[in-house]
Amino acid sequence: MEYTVVRSKRRTLSVCVRDGAVIVRSPLKYPAEKIAEFVEKHRLWITRRLKEQQNCPRLDLSDGSEIEIFGKKRTIAAGKPALGEETVFLPQEKRETALIALLKKLTRERMSLLTSTVAERYGFRYEKITVTSARTRWGSCNAKGSIAYSFRSAFVPEQIALYLAVHELCHTRHLDHSAAFWKCVERILPDYQLLRKGLKGYSWAMKCL
Repeated sequence: MEYTVVRSKRRTLSVCVRDGAVIVRSPLKYPAEKIAEFVEKHRLWITRRLKEQQNCPRLDLSDGSEIEIFGKKRTIAAGKPALGEETVFLPQEKRETALIALLKKLTRERMSLLTSTVAERYGFRYEKITVTSARTRWGSCNAKGSIAYSFRSAFVPEQIALYLAVHELCHTRHLDHSAAFWKCVERILPDYQLLRKGLKGYSWAMKCL
């Protein structure tokens, strides 16, 4: 297995897969054979990540292309990072990084509004809302009532985003996915099963960016 070793003043080894390349970060004088053993130990994980990235859809972030955010299409153009009504402005370089920052900000705004609106109407109480880069779940809620949403929620339509908010708020009362939990969701969104099914169509968002 091919990999690149990046040595620096650090104490431990780490490995990551980025853009199809395996990168091992190592202490300055760490033996090469020990690095090879480390890579071999993590071969299964590395192979899995390489396959995931090979199948990962890439967003077209070139000028003139379109991107849909919370159900609204916007055109990408060069400029200082900003999200307009019709346009997403991104710098010429590091566009993905700039887009992620914009999506995190927008997700916090939109999901905070949806969550607070539903909570006020149906009497839910929650601790706080955070935005993460999670790839395995759209949202989560812990026992303290703190709710987190992946910034990738920005790629789903508004009605499905509402389902995400209802889903997590119901977890403030039922931390599991019991029958009582789904009854809680259904009382607010009678068509939640259709929305839940529709959400699966956006699984690609977990693999991009």
